[in-house]
Amino acid sequence: MIENKNILIVGGSSGIGLALAEHLSPQNNVYVASRSSEALQHLDLHHIKFDATLDELDTSQLPETLHGFVYCPGSINLRPFKGLKLESFQSDFEINVLGAVRSLKSVLGHLSLSGNAAVVFYSTVAVQTGMPFHSSVAASKGAIEGLTRSLAAEFAPKIRVNAIAPSLVNTPLASKFLNNETKMDKANERHPLGRVGSPKEIAQATAFLLGEESAWMTGRVLQLDGGIGNLKT
Repeated sequence: MIENKNILIVGGSSGIGLALAEHLSPQNNVYVASRSSEALQHLDLHHIKFDATLDELDTSQLPETLHGFVYCPGSINLRPFKGLKLESFQSDFEINVLGAVRSLKSVLGHLSLSGNAAVVFYSTVAVQTGMPFHSSVAASKGAIEGLTRSLAAEFAPKIRVNAIAPSLVNTPLASKFLNNETKMDKANERHPLGRVGSPKEIAQATAFLLGEESAWMTGRVLQLDGGIGNLKT
C-alpha cells in the first residue's frame, strides 16, 4: 500500500484516472491536473486546471518533491486505415505521446528530488497484438512503450518508469463501444476471462507500479487485458 506520498495524476477526472485518485487519495497527497474537477469533489485532493494538449502545467501548485507521476489522457480512435486522415494520427500522437512528454518534462525536477520516484504510462494491448482498425492508436501507444523503456534506462536508478497495456476497459472513453447490451456481450466474449476490464482493476495495478512492492521493476509493460493479448480460447 502506498502511504504519505506526493502523487501527480494527469487526467484524473474520469475513468482510470478517477479510479486511481479514489484509490490513492485516502493515504496520500494526490494532485490531479485535468480540465474539470466536478467528479473529484468527494475526494480530499488538490486539483490543478490543465489541458494536456494546450496548457503549460502550473508547477507552482505542486510540492517540491513528487514520488509518483501518472499520465492518463488518451484516445480510442478505431477506424479502417483507408478512412483515417493524417490529422487523426497527428491528433492521437499529440494527446497520447506529446502530452505525456510535455507533462513529464515539467515535473522531472520534482521527481528527481525523491530519489525513488515512479512514472506510469498507459499503452494498449493492440501494440503487441495486431488488431484491425487500431493503426492510429497502436502507432502512438507504440511510441509510449518505446518511451517507457528508453526513459527507464536513462532515469535509473532514481526514477522507475513502467507502463500498463490494457484491453478494453469500461470507462467513459470506451462508452461508444459498450453502450448497449449487444456491444457489451460481444466485447466480453472476445476476452478469455469473459469480460472487459474495470477502471478499479487498472487503478490497482497502477498503484502497484507506484509502490514499494514493484521497487525492483522498471522498463516493463504490464499486460492487463483479460487474456486477449496472448491466449486463444
